[in-house]
Amino acid sequence: MGPIAQTAMRFWRNAERSRALLPIMASICLACIGSAMLTTAVSFYLGKPGIAPEVVQTVLTAYPVGFLVGCLMTRPLVARYGHERTFALILATALLSAAGFVFTDFVPSWFCFRLLGGMSMASMFVVCESWINLYAEQHNRGAMFSIYMLTTAIAVLLGQILVALVGPRSPHLFSVAAVMVLLAFVPKVAGLRWPALPSVPAEPAPTIGARAARLGPLALFKLAPVTVVAIFQAGITNMNIFVLTPIYGTQIGLSASATVWLVTTVSIAGMLAQTPVGWLSDRFDRRVMLLVQGLLAVTACASIAWVGTLSVPLLFVLFFLYGATALTIYPVAMAFAASQLPVRHMVAASGTLLLLYSIGNVATPGVAAGLMVHLGPPAMFLLLGGGAVLVTLAACYNLLRRPASAPIAQTVEEQV
Repeated sequence: MGPIAQTAMRFWRNAERSRALLPIMASICLACIGSAMLTTAVSFYLGKPGIAPEVVQTVLTAYPVGFLVGCLMTRPLVARYGHERTFALILATALLSAAGFVFTDFVPSWFCFRLLGGMSMASMFVVCESWINLYAEQHNRGAMFSIYMLTTAIAVLLGQILVALVGPRSPHLFSVAAVMVLLAFVPKVAGLRWPALPSVPAEPAPTIGARAARLGPLALFKLAPVTVVAIFQAGITNMNIFVLTPIYGTQIGLSASATVWLVTTVSIAGMLAQTPVGWLSDRFDRRVMLLVQGLLAVTACASIAWVGTLSVPLLFVLFFLYGATALTIYPVAMAFAASQLPVRHMVAASGTLLLLYSIGNVATPGVAAGLMVHLGPPAMFLLLGGGAVLVTLAACYNLLRRPASAPIAQTVEEQV
């Protein structure tokens, strides 16, 4: 078979495998649209006068707490019921949490609904990412992860558009969000099944009296240091850049509309860069890709902090560059980790990495806000730039050290 025929066959095979993602991508897109709408709707409702600040804070913290719990609880569910049935169970939980907002406006009960919502979304991500890691091959894993990241980014954007169309103060906002989550069942009801995964070797039975081992952060760090650092950095970035940019824009004197467009610019940059970055990561060493992304993100952060306020157009260009680099680190890091792991650890690794991601989400906004109060608006990029520096250093370390062999990778497990 000639090289042209081989290329054509590989292209056709990749296209077939990408089309196989449609059912799961459609479901997770619709569920994420509903979740994004609920997040905005709950925030608007809690902004009404008469609601105690303590209640507001409690309800808002329920989602990240639920997200942490979801990262921990998904592995045994997948081990028992498989990816597809676990996903259906999680969707039902997400629908239950969304429906709760429709049937009651008793705000204290919303803590439970947001907790369930956070658990559901974290579990969806663990199921989806571990399934992609098992289903994809080394030469197309980056592209498949970029499709997944693009899907979630589009879902968040569509969720905000729907909020604007329905009306931020509309009494029907919660109902529309619940309907979007309900529509996530359509692929399942229509009979669209996920393709079968390759057979996964069973984990060896533990000896009598031994604790069950799982792939913890230390084990993952031994296998792929850059992945652990990059995933934590992604958690820091994806939370702070969207939560604190409106504060940053206000403090440097931008108008409200310009600040909104600054946030939108970052989001669009991340969306546009997902596909080309995924394509490149399948053709070059992913450690080199992460090194380049880290360096570009550091450069963008330093430029925003030093010269970003000199010109509004320049600020938008620098924010676009930062979004295109920092928001695409996550899928490249996940794809690299998958290439270093035995397949039986994919679900556990996805849960652990998402746990690190969510810790970055929860732990750093207060730190960044405190830095901005004491050092000024550009201090926001001290934290973001520091995360990018760590990714750069971890990528260098991963490139310099001898790669882990398959037998070593299979034995590096830590109990947590």
